Amino acid sequence: MKEETRESRLDNGLVVLTDRMEGVRSATLGFFFRVGARHEPAELNGITHFIEHCVFKGSIKRNARKIAAEQDRLGGNLDAFTTHEETGFIIKVVDDRFDSAFDLLADMTGRPRFDEADLASERRVIVEEMKMNEDSPEEVISDIFHREFFPGDPLGLTITGTPETVAAFNHRLTADFHHHAFSPANLVIAAAGNVDHEHLLELVRSSSFGQSHIKNGQQKRECRTPVIAAPFVIEQRPDLEQAHLFIATPTVNARDPRRYAADLLANILGGGTSSRLWQRVREERGLAYSVGASTAMFHDTGFMAVSAATSPEQLREVAEIIIDELGSIVRDGVADEELGLMKDQTRASILLGLEDSAGRAATLAQCEMIHGRQIPLNETLANLEAVTAGEIQQQAREFLRPEQIALIALGDLDDAVFTREDLGIGSK
Repeated sequence: MKEETRESRLDNGLVVLTDRMEGVRSATLGFFFRVGARHEPAELNGITHFIEHCVFKGSIKRNARKIAAEQDRLGGNLDAFTTHEETGFIIKVVDDRFDSAFDLLADMTGRPRFDEADLASERRVIVEEMKMNEDSPEEVISDIFHREFFPGDPLGLTITGTPETVAAFNHRLTADFHHHAFSPANLVIAAAGNVDHEHLLELVRSSSFGQSHIKNGQQKRECRTPVIAAPFVIEQRPDLEQAHLFIATPTVNARDPRRYAADLLANILGGGTSSRLWQRVREERGLAYSVGASTAMFHDTGFMAVSAATSPEQLREVAEIIIDELGSIVRDGVADEELGLMKDQTRASILLGLEDSAGRAATLAQCEMIHGRQIPLNETLANLEAVTAGEIQQQAREFLRPEQIALIALGDLDDAVFTREDLGIGSK
């Protein structure tokens, strides 16, 4: 599919990006803010996520009911998310409703009213979300991992915050944080599909974001690079039928040229049904329904994680297989045929993703926020193809050292407790 990307940079720091796709009637519009949980002071932990929720409660022009009705009228495909480094609002519509979609997102995110009664209601909703997460082993083990892997750093805090911090989010605090963090200088507006760049630029310039002439240079807190730990935590949860396992190591950050090799390394370990761990853990041993590996990369750091769930009495065996495969890549590297298979898988995933306007809009925003430029498809594919087996092994030797391996286990584990020494991974 032909690429036709354009960009415009306003004097106030706002960036507008479009990717026109021929032969489609869909248009995806996203408002992406360069602010996330790691940009919050500790006493305001969770306020970015809180704001993401509260903009749906009402704006200067619309109440919550009108926002919900308009969302449904436009197709009902409005999504929002908060991560440690960004907050996004994305809507996918038929192209002739694009202007209405823009007006809705600009109004919600640019002029929320933060009514005290609405805030009180949403505080209760978020506390219920926290309770829901506590009932999810995957969420619990992820929270434990972040807390222990990034000790004393905002990356170790939960995105939702705590009941104590959320309880303090009144109108003044919420509106003040929104004013400074959700500013034009922090905003990337990206659209893909049957979209016209100049028309979107007109809409942006006529909105409250486009008409703001103040470029706020202190729009978010600077982040220090975290010191990474290698925790080994086994937490008892007698109410769980399965034991949940999370094994992780450091990896490169999102800007590092070696990120292509890092993703291929994760895919070789557990990125699909032909991956090493899927074959050994599920197909050969029948120890888990699913096992997988992936990377999480931030602006200045990253980690690769393997996750699996199994019966408590089988947990040690699964952990031993994972540790063995990590060590195998360090010692013996990967075969060219194995690497070629994962390159083909990754290439197919990239190309198939280009058929979706939502994926393309998100890619536009990610490239801008991480790299400050658009990376052409041909450059991405060339960088992927250029990765060698030697580079994979070199990266494994740097990051998969036994003393850097973190392990978190959660479940009814009274009879399955083991130590770092039992697994041969030493101490950091």
